[in-house]
Amino acid sequence: MFRCRFNFSLLGNRLRGRFYCAQTARHVPVMARETIQFLKPQDGELYIDMTFGAGGHTRAILEVAPGAKIVALDRDPVAYEMAQNLAVEYPGQIFPLLGKFSELPEKLKEMDIEQRGVDGMVFDFGASSMQFDEGSRGFSISKNGPLDMRMDRDRCLDEPSAADVLSVIDQQDLARILKVYGEEKHAKTIARAIVEARHTLKRIVTTKELADLVQSCCGVEKRLDKLQRVSHPATKTFQALRIFVNNELNEINYAMLLAKHYLKIGGKMITITFHSLEDTIVKRHVMGNVLDDMANKLPLRYNSHTICHGQEVMEAVMRSPWHQLTKPVAVPSYEEVEENPRSRSAKLRAVVRVS
Repeated sequence: MFRCRFNFSLLGNRLRGRFYCAQTARHVPVMARETIQFLKPQDGELYIDMTFGAGGHTRAILEVAPGAKIVALDRDPVAYEMAQNLAVEYPGQIFPLLGKFSELPEKLKEMDIEQRGVDGMVFDFGASSMQFDEGSRGFSISKNGPLDMRMDRDRCLDEPSAADVLSVIDQQDLARILKVYGEEKHAKTIARAIVEARHTLKRIVTTKELADLVQSCCGVEKRLDKLQRVSHPATKTFQALRIFVNNELNEINYAMLLAKHYLKIGGKMITITFHSLEDTIVKRHVMGNVLDDMANKLPLRYNSHTICHGQEVMEAVMRSPWHQLTKPVAVPSYEEVEENPRSRSAKLRAVVRVS
């Protein structure tokens, strides 16, 4: 699994990705046309939608290959319920699973699905729009609610929420989380303000309290997103905490290993990522640039410059079992970005397992 080379003293660990309109119950999966173009689904084949969400990519596969079978995995209980409903609509074709990537091998074993037995895998990483659109989940900056951020909180009640993390973590570790996972340039200032607020005022327990505190640290600074729209100063802080609370990068690294072991020769993997942390892990696995089954994604200043590997190790590292269909990546069309601004930062990689 993905490992950090610095040690957090606390706790071990999709607005983007999916467009879901609650008023119309309409779900538009990001880059569905490109996904089908590279996946080329066929009747009778077995696919795993590793991030089911509201089922957009699964439905797209079934439209092209109505006889395909799809394992629908998601760690979110709401998405799992949607998958169960879709399984009723497509009896004997949709197999809902509730769990994280790291829990998949045990669940596939129970279904008698063996390694090298899957024809394709689809990943749409990150938090789903459904999670952002519900204030009580604690992901949204614009909707006040408890500062939770756990994707599977109803299933893993013992796991710490974002509020739990902020209530006990020390300033240095918090600054590193914000800097590495959020790429936040004011990480130290924000971390210091959060720790001081904890000691002088009260525990931060709502999304509005955190958003307001971060905004006060950034002053009148104006931030713009990739569409040159005003972005809230707390966006990167929320991203960093969400990644840490849900252990997202470790799970992505593990998912890449699962794809290597469960896909058939000739099986295809489609990944859709939304920021550099996710994409770099996928890219390093695809290019074979991993060591001991881990793709390290930390700035070089956090890595050890004293480690030296022999030629045999380096040659093994550079051998990849994948052939890339997208070089370097596919991105959404202007039309899709205009229709669904949440797709603006998406990057799609498609690969075939060749060895």
